Amino acid sequence: MIKTIAVLGAGHGGCAAAGDLGKRGFSVRLHARNEERLAPLRRQGGIRISGVYKGLVPIARMTTNLVEAVEGADLVMLVVPSVAHGHYARGLARILAPGQPVFLNPGHTGGGLNFVHELREAGTTARIETCETVTLTYICRLIGEGHVHLYSYTKNLAFAAFPGDAQARLYTLLKPVFPEIREASSVLETALTNINAVFHPPGMLMNAGWIEHTQGDFLFYREGITDSVGRTTEVVDRERLAVARAFGVPAVSFLDAFHRAGLTTEAARASGSIARACRESEPNRAIKSPPSLRHRYILEDVGYGVVPISELGALAGVKTPVIDALITIASAAIGEDLRASGLSLERMGLAGLSPTGLKRYIETGEREGVAR
Repeated sequence: MIKTIAVLGAGHGGCAAAGDLGKRGFSVRLHARNEERLAPLRRQGGIRISGVYKGLVPIARMTTNLVEAVEGADLVMLVVPSVAHGHYARGLARILAPGQPVFLNPGHTGGGLNFVHELREAGTTARIETCETVTLTYICRLIGEGHVHLYSYTKNLAFAAFPGDAQARLYTLLKPVFPEIREASSVLETALTNINAVFHPPGMLMNAGWIEHTQGDFLFYREGITDSVGRTTEVVDRERLAVARAFGVPAVSFLDAFHRAGLTTEAARASGSIARACRESEPNRAIKSPPSLRHRYILEDVGYGVVPISELGALAGVKTPVIDALITIASAAIGEDLRASGLSLERMGLAGLSPTGLKRYIETGEREGVAR
């Protein structure tokens, strides 16, 4: 039974998780990489929450020391952008206790595989069991220092474990904590169900002028996802689904996934219009655009979202021309090679594997018959 949870990351999702879990009676240890992030929480004695419920939630422990956060915790939960998984893996490599489960909330596209690969590169030799959701369990935003607005909980959230043979146990362990999770077939399914990677990059790049001119002063989902952006997103989604089919992975369309997550109406889903689905997304209704292109909607959702989809597509022999174009244009727009810095097969621990070898590795954690 989980009683004590180490929440690593004190951004939007981390503060929402710490506040929600603390409100529900769990003992929460909140870790941030710098003291400035924790200072307003210390001053007010916890996290202020609005939205689903209101109030100040005390936090049992707030620290910048990983050992203080993690030691003895029943669950270690990373609530950080994918770009930070490597940093935390290197910090946790000699801290995690045998059998201590790690939950990536979320894992995005191959984040859990990257995390385990980084742990091993940092010297971890023991079997590590991780689990992940495809996206964050909360729809939330920090709206002030120490104040997070929790719009909603993400519903019907795909959940998987690595290695796959640990999934039944970890699902049973986490289901009482996060009742909206549902079992996926594997972390390959969660990786290829990352809807943020499907619509954030087109939305950002096709609104680049508006974003830079207004510094994000418009509603990203309701106003930024127009019909042309929606049609481009639909093509990106078809390429993602083709990669999933090539690996025999169950995957549903963006519209079905968006609706199942409680993010749009049934009428919008039935219409077949991604633009309409975003306009009728009540949980995302008030969320404004990022103020610049150097934001996780590009840095994470391209480099750690569509780059690994493209890499997996190449492994499976599936062409992804629109996804590849987004990577090229995003790289040019921000002046950084996102394919080079993004999540390659090598960084997911998959380099050199055949499609069959990849599936075996995901199920057992063994590569070429050698236990790792």
